[in-house]
Amino acid sequence: MKENAKLQVTILGLGYIGLPTAALIASKGITVHGVDVNRTVVDTINKGKIHIVEPDLEGLVHFAVRKGTLVASQKVRPSDVFLLAVPTPFKKNHQPDLSFVEKATRMLLPQLKPGNLFIIESTSPVGTTEKMARMIFKERPELKGKIHIAYCPERVLPGSVIYELQQNDRVIGGIDAASTDAASQFYSRFVRGTLHKTNSRTAEMTKLVENAYRDVNIAFANELSVICDKAGINVTELITLASKHPRVKILQPGPGVGGHCIAVDPWFIVSAFPEESRLIRQAREINTHKTTWVLSKIREAARAFQKKHGRQAVIACMGLAYKPDIDDLRESPALDVYTHLEQEGCSVMAVEPNIRKHPQLAITDTLRAVREADMLVYLVRHKEFQGLQTDGKIVLDFCGAMGF
Repeated sequence: MKENAKLQVTILGLGYIGLPTAALIASKGITVHGVDVNRTVVDTINKGKIHIVEPDLEGLVHFAVRKGTLVASQKVRPSDVFLLAVPTPFKKNHQPDLSFVEKATRMLLPQLKPGNLFIIESTSPVGTTEKMARMIFKERPELKGKIHIAYCPERVLPGSVIYELQQNDRVIGGIDAASTDAASQFYSRFVRGTLHKTNSRTAEMTKLVENAYRDVNIAFANELSVICDKAGINVTELITLASKHPRVKILQPGPGVGGHCIAVDPWFIVSAFPEESRLIRQAREINTHKTTWVLSKIREAARAFQKKHGRQAVIACMGLAYKPDIDDLRESPALDVYTHLEQEGCSVMAVEPNIRKHPQLAITDTLRAVREADMLVYLVRHKEFQGLQTDGKIVLDFCGAMGF
C-alpha cells in the first residue's frame, strides 16, 4: 500500500464515528474525502467546524481542513481505501435495516478499481460483509480477486472517541486472508492498540456480542431497581454495598437503554438466531420495559401532586441524552420519557445541559428548571446535576444522580 502522503481514503458517513475517524486519519497526513448526503454537514466540515459534540474533535477537524488533508463532499471520489461508517438501524419488527450500507456500497461501486480496499465499520448482522462482496462482484465481476474487502467494527465511548480510536484494540476480519492483511496494514497507520485478525463473520459477531453482553448487564441492574422499589430498598445503596464484593460489579440502573449500539445490536443476533438467543432477547425486553415502568412511576407521582395541590405538576426531565455527559439523543429512553409526557399533555421541561439549542426541543436551563419545577425527574446521571439544591421538590431519581 502507498505511503501516507500518497494514500487516498474515502469515508462514507460523517456522523459520530465517521467524522472522528476521518479527522484522525487525515491528521496522519493521509488525504481523506469525507462523503455525507447532508449538505449542511458537508458545508460545516469544510469550514473547519463540526456538527456534533465530541471533545478534541473540532480542533482536529480544523487542523485537517486547513492543512488540506480533509475535504467533505456529497460525491464519492476515486480512492485507494473506501470505508463505510453509515447507520444500521432496525425496522419495526426488529429486523436489521441494511439499506444505508447497501446504498453507500452502490455509491462507491463506479469508483472501485483493482487494488482497492473496501472496509465496513457499520455495525452489521453476521454475513453482511460477504453480502456486500457478492453485490460488488455481481455488478463489477472484473474486480473479483482484485480488491480487498473487510469488516472492522468501531468500539469507542462517546466523549473519548479520538483517544479510543487510537488506543483501543481492533478486530479485523476479511472475506479472505489477503483482505484481512490489507485492512490490518491500513489500520496500523493510525491505531496504537493491538490489531486482532480473524474472518469477517467472526468480526461482525464480535461487535454484536460486545453490546449484547453490556445489554444483559444493564438489564440486571434495571430489573434490580424495579425489585428494590417494590421492596422499599434504596437501589443505589444496595448496588454500592453489593459491589464491595471483590468479584461483583453491578452497573447503575437507568430509564432503559439507548444509543445506536446497545439498544439495537442485540436484535441483530435475535433476528438471526431467534430460538437460541433467549437470554439476549429477555435482556432487551427488560430494558425496553424499564422505560414504561419509569413513565408509570412519574404518572403516579404527578397524580398524587395534582390531588394534593389541585393543579398540574410542572415536571423537569433532567437529562435527555442516552448516557451521561454527552449530547447524543439516538434511541434515548430519557427522550422517550419526555416525549410521552409531553404528548400526554403534562407540563414538562426538557433539561439537557449538553445541548444549547435543538430544532424540535425547547431546552430549559438546569438552574431554572430546579427553581420552577415541582418535580425533578432524573433520567441521566450528568455531572452538571451534582450538588443541585432540591429542597422542597419532589425528586424521582431513576439513574443514581443523587448518589454522587
